[in-house]
Amino acid sequence: MNYLQLLNDLEELTQHLGIELRYEKGDFEGGYCVLRSQKMLVVNKRLPDARKASSLAQALAQYGIEATFIKPTLREYIEDEVAKAAKVKQ
Repeated sequence: MNYLQLLNDLEELTQHLGIELRYEKGDFEGGYCVLRSQKMLVVNKRLPDARKASSLAQALAQYGIEATFIKPTLREYIEDEVAKAAKVKQ
C-alpha cells in the first residue's frame, strides 16, 4: 500500500469518526486537539505524504480507535506508527 492510499484511507476513517481534519502550514507535525468543544486533527500540509500519514495515524491512535472497526492493514499501520514513535521518545 502506498502512502497516498494510506492517506486516503486515514482521511476516510477520520471522516467516519466525525473528526474534522485540517491541513495547515506551520512549524509542527500535526496531532489531535479539541478547539471550542470541536474534535479535530491538524496535519502540516507541507510534509511529505509518508510523514502526513504517520502524523495522522498517531493522532487517530491518540483520539482512541480501539472500539472502531478498521481494515486490518490500516490498523496494523497505525499500531506500527505508534510503536515507532514510542521508541523514538525513549
